[in-house]
Amino acid sequence: MFGQGGHAALALMSLLLLLWHDAAPIEVPQDPKILQDLKQPPTIVKQSVKDYIVDPRDNIIIECEAKGNPVPTFSWRRNGKFFNIGKDPRVTMRKRSGTLEIGFRSGGRPEDYEGEYQCFASNDFGVALSNKILLRVSKAPLWPKEVLEPVVVTEGSPLVLLCNPPPGLPPPFTFWMNSAMTPIPQDKRVSMGLNGDLYFSNVLAKDAHTDYSCNARFLFTHTIQQKNPFTLKVLTKEPYNDTSYNTTDPYGGRKVAESTPTFLSPPGTESSKMVLRDEQLLLECIAAGLPTPTIKWFKKGGDLPGRKVKFENYNKTLKIINVSEEDAGEYVCMANNHLGSIRHSIFVQVKAAPYWLDKPTNLVLAPDENGRLVCRANGNPKPNIQWLINGQPVDSAPPSLSRQVLGDTIIFRSVQMGSSAVYQCNASNEHGYLLANAFVSVLDMPPRMLGLKNQLIKVIENNRTFLDCPFFGSPLPELRWFKNGQGSGLDGGQYRVYINGTLEIKRARSEDEGTYTCVANSILGTAENQVLLEVKERTRIVRVPEHQSAIRGSTARFDCVVKSDPSLPITVAWTKDDKPLYLGWRLKKDEESLNIPNVNEGDEGTYTCTVKSEIDQDSASARLTVLDRPDPPMDLDLSDPAARSVRLTWIPGNDHRSPITQFLVQFEEDRWEPGRWQNLSTYPGDLNSVILQLAPYVNYQFRVIAINSVGQSQPSRPSPRYKTSGAAPDAIPRGLRGWGSKKDNMEITWEPLLDLERNGPNLHYNVFWRRKDLGHEWNNVTTMGSKHVVQNTETYVPYEIKIQARNEFGQGPESNVVTGYSGEDKPTDAPTDLRVSKVNSTKSNIHWKPVDLNSIQGEFKEYRLYYWREASLVPGLMVNKEKKTKGFYSTVAEPSGILSDLVPYSKYKMFMVVANNRFESPPSNTVEFTTKEGVPDAPRFFRINRRSFDTIHLEWDKPLEPNGILIGYQLKYQTVNGSRIGRLQLEQFLPNVTDFTLRLPDRSTRYKFHLSALTQVGAGEVYAEESPHFTNEAYIDQVDIATQGWFIGLMCAIALIILILLIVCFIKRSRGGKYPVRDKKDLPLDPVDQKDQDGSFDYHSDEDNKPLQGSQTSLDGNVKESDDSLVDYGEGGDGQFNEDGSFIGQYTVKKDKDETEGNESSEATSPVNAIYSLA
Repeated sequence: MFGQGGHAALALMSLLLLLWHDAAPIEVPQDPKILQDLKQPPTIVKQSVKDYIVDPRDNIIIECEAKGNPVPTFSWRRNGKFFNIGKDPRVTMRKRSGTLEIGFRSGGRPEDYEGEYQCFASNDFGVALSNKILLRVSKAPLWPKEVLEPVVVTEGSPLVLLCNPPPGLPPPFTFWMNSAMTPIPQDKRVSMGLNGDLYFSNVLAKDAHTDYSCNARFLFTHTIQQKNPFTLKVLTKEPYNDTSYNTTDPYGGRKVAESTPTFLSPPGTESSKMVLRDEQLLLECIAAGLPTPTIKWFKKGGDLPGRKVKFENYNKTLKIINVSEEDAGEYVCMANNHLGSIRHSIFVQVKAAPYWLDKPTNLVLAPDENGRLVCRANGNPKPNIQWLINGQPVDSAPPSLSRQVLGDTIIFRSVQMGSSAVYQCNASNEHGYLLANAFVSVLDMPPRMLGLKNQLIKVIENNRTFLDCPFFGSPLPELRWFKNGQGSGLDGGQYRVYINGTLEIKRARSEDEGTYTCVANSILGTAENQVLLEVKERTRIVRVPEHQSAIRGSTARFDCVVKSDPSLPITVAWTKDDKPLYLGWRLKKDEESLNIPNVNEGDEGTYTCTVKSEIDQDSASARLTVLDRPDPPMDLDLSDPAARSVRLTWIPGNDHRSPITQFLVQFEEDRWEPGRWQNLSTYPGDLNSVILQLAPYVNYQFRVIAINSVGQSQPSRPSPRYKTSGAAPDAIPRGLRGWGSKKDNMEITWEPLLDLERNGPNLHYNVFWRRKDLGHEWNNVTTMGSKHVVQNTETYVPYEIKIQARNEFGQGPESNVVTGYSGEDKPTDAPTDLRVSKVNSTKSNIHWKPVDLNSIQGEFKEYRLYYWREASLVPGLMVNKEKKTKGFYSTVAEPSGILSDLVPYSKYKMFMVVANNRFESPPSNTVEFTTKEGVPDAPRFFRINRRSFDTIHLEWDKPLEPNGILIGYQLKYQTVNGSRIGRLQLEQFLPNVTDFTLRLPDRSTRYKFHLSALTQVGAGEVYAEESPHFTNEAYIDQVDIATQGWFIGLMCAIALIILILLIVCFIKRSRGGKYPVRDKKDLPLDPVDQKDQDGSFDYHSDEDNKPLQGSQTSLDGNVKESDDSLVDYGEGGDGQFNEDGSFIGQYTVKKDKDETEGNESSEATSPVNAIYSLA
């Protein structure tokens, strides 16, 4: 107990503790180089559990592992005394470990080694302790021998069969079974309690058995111990009949006294329960009564903790997991049946073994630094805190000026080398204890760099960047960063330095590239490292793949266009549904896309394009949906039959991801067109049961086709046949009309009913007719055909007509009355006084006197004008005299019309007739007239040729239709250069001029030409052309040079010199040869020495029998002299100009057809080559 002064001192020390700030403890990095040289006290890393139960059949292993530098040594205490391992041959300790192994192969009892063990791990810097390990051997005792008397109970009474299992370690698991090893059925009435007893809320006659046996299973030994069975006898007032039992009346009609609920467990109205924090709380209420009571639970003053509560054993057990202090309180269970209810209160106390609030941790300090160890724990009751140093109470340790113990805290001031130790904190109360080791290590070490030297870091532009510089030293060094070895330390603004040495660049830019140096400095020395930073452009997908739907068999394409830093190599990979995509022979991948040809259902999925560089990546995904035609509908069924309808039902097939929009129902009938399927009706895609409207007297079968956006499915299997009964026709024959094929008859025709409109056999037609407006009786006839002819009629008189269909079942409806006419005859009168007025170049007004409509002898169709072009007024111009017609419908007294589309400057003739549907009247008078002069048509052709680099030659021909007397041509032209157009220039020519040569200001000038012909009326239709773009300028220049006089003279001089040299050589050879000319003058010359008629020699070889340029070969093989025309130089002839007007045939020798075909690529022969060929 503290006195008053002691309380004041403790309060003062607590205030000083709050005001005092110690140095942050040093965190030792887990770097192998550091740990290799770092001296540390021991630390326990593995140990056995506090309550350690072992199987007696196995060796005993008590674990204790520790680390430290130097490597710790181990010792043990048993029951608080030193355990001398060396003296017991059964006990061994593993190498470099404190783990004990106790073996019993050579004898001994495991029970002899039960007790409390504690491990000590020691080195030069301290001693660490394990928990106190309570070692116990598992036990599985037998049931005590006992004789159990039969249990006799009255039906409806409660009963408890006691189990009382033998006490085992750990406690056994109990359950009830019968002699057949079958579990005793448990329910709301019969159940086992937490103590293992079997409770009957009320006994039934059927419970009488001789083999109620309680069993105990021991976990460690895996054995089951069985208690002697109970025999239960049930006394009943009336005989029990097994067949009379049922769940609603378990007593089979026998009267059994009912009872109000009473508690079998726990007894009384109140009880208490203590449970430890974080353990499991089990509360039980088992009640007796008849009928079987129902159990309900609630908590006074609050609700049950819903997420932690579970009801078991038919609501008789309340289980709360992970109990906490707020779970304490009064819990009430209530048992009730229709006779009443009772309650039992259970007062729950929650205690707690010690648990950590602030567990002490290892403390590494530099010399002269301050620190503290804190050990805070809580529990119920509040635990006691005890400090130890190296396993000994701190009170009994030698005093130290640098250490002060203040309750749950130890304060260290200005620690020195050699004061390292392991401190233990023990927090305990009556429910348990906690033990924690925490060492205090005093360390001095000069600064060290732990990372890679001169590391190259590549980062992405505009990203937060961290440059690591791991370091260590004791005392903790001060770290500074420098860029490119210049300036002061980097910190603030764009930069931030963390306590672990990392430099943050908030947004990396290209100007941040360079060499960064980190320098760690302390009183013990300096260390530095460098990092080279490169800033790269971000890798990104600029055109991402897009979701798409593809029809089966088509091609799908996913784009993946990437932009990245040129200095970073990238890889593009595709995945499908997050799995690598195997391309195979079908799928094609290039740098920017993935192509999937001939897609099928297996191609459906999510495709992801991932592009990676060594420092970043980007990805984009899109889904491919494969659409296909739907599968055919299935299981067609007919129901609800009626005279003219039936219900058709089917099951739709798979729509293959494209919803079915329509169903098409088709039918086939076996009477009129067997085997031919016809469309009946379409229905929305969300229906699969429809009523079909049918025709009578048809034997149907149906099939269904599903339709989606891709197309139609295959037809379904046909339905069963369905036959409708016959009926009178419903339809009226269509197309009823009457007309005369001769002047004295009328043909009545109609369209026969369709097969499905017959409605029955033996179809006929009733045809009715009579003269219109005369009130005659109806004439009629019955026929099977589709036509009836009425003979001996007057010419073109009206008739009323109607028709009706009939079959064996009756007559159909009559049609509406239509008007028909008998036949027509030739009109008797012709139009008269045909004349023209207001004639211009292309049209004229016409007039005539009409005929009497009765003279037409038929339906008035039109006045028909026949006209033709008799001649052109242009001398020598041939015309087409084909007749043309134009109809005029007019019933006025003075009819007129306009005749258009006439050719100007022409002579026309015409006459007129009146026409009905079949005949024309005699012609009217013939009229002759001429059209006035007009503007001409466009010239027949207009060509632009280029004959040299500085001129353009234009050619054209006169119009096909001059439409008058030509007086000349008009040519308008202007320069064009892209969108810029020059000044318009005009040239006019006489009618006999059809060409024009234009000199170009420079060879690149282009023109647009507009040519039109002229008559006195004006300019006609324009023919527009643009001069082509001539690109072969170098070739034109070459032609020009080759035709220069100096060049031709030079070539001739060279040829002459070569010829003289050849003659001299030949004369010298003749003088010194074996065949003098005088001796051989009568012999024919061989091919080398042939003379021409003028006595000169012709030197040639067989290979050189080709005509020179400037001559051509005739059909008989003779060579003709050249007329030196431009044809041989490419103008005219066989396409000697390119499309752009450039020459293609300069100095080209014309060849025979066969020779040309045999050498399509022969080059043009120049004059020099021609001369060389003579040699």
